[in-house]
This record gives sequence, C-alpha cells and structure tokens, in this order.
Amino acid sequence: MSISLTPDQEGFIQTKLQSGKYRSAEEALEIALRLLDEYDRANTEWVEDLQEKIDAAILASDKTPPIDGETFVNQVIKRF
Repeated sequence: MSISLTPDQEGFIQTKLQSGKYRSAEEALEIALRLLDEYDRANTEWVEDLQEKIDAAILASDKTPPIDGETFVNQVIKRF
C-alpha cells in the first residue's frame, strides 16, 4: 500500500521525528493508527453504553404515568 500525505501532515511527522521522540515515520504512523483504533473502540463502547441508557429510560418512561410540562419543569427546578 502506498499513501500520500499533505504537506501539513508531512511537516507534522517531520517535527515529531526531529524532536527525537520517534525513530521513523513508520513508527509515528504505527502509533497514530493504534491510537485511532483505541479511539474507535472507545467511541463504539460509548455509543453502546448510551444506547443502553436510552433503552432503560424508555423502559422506565413506559412504566411512569405522563405529567404535564409545567409540573415537570417545576420538579426539575425544585431539584436544583
């Protein structure tokens, strides 16, 4: 596989290499790809967790009698 970098991306990698923190562009890109994978997994977990919370809220709301908007707002204000 071959990839092309924008001048900004190439400059960014060069700056990282010049700092001495990375030995090669490949090493820097490998770390970047690993971090992207971790980000994707964390994002997936967040979405799944959020979906569980939404499902639980819907289930709870199905078991709770409705209230009018004014009552709801007044209850929220009392809590805070």
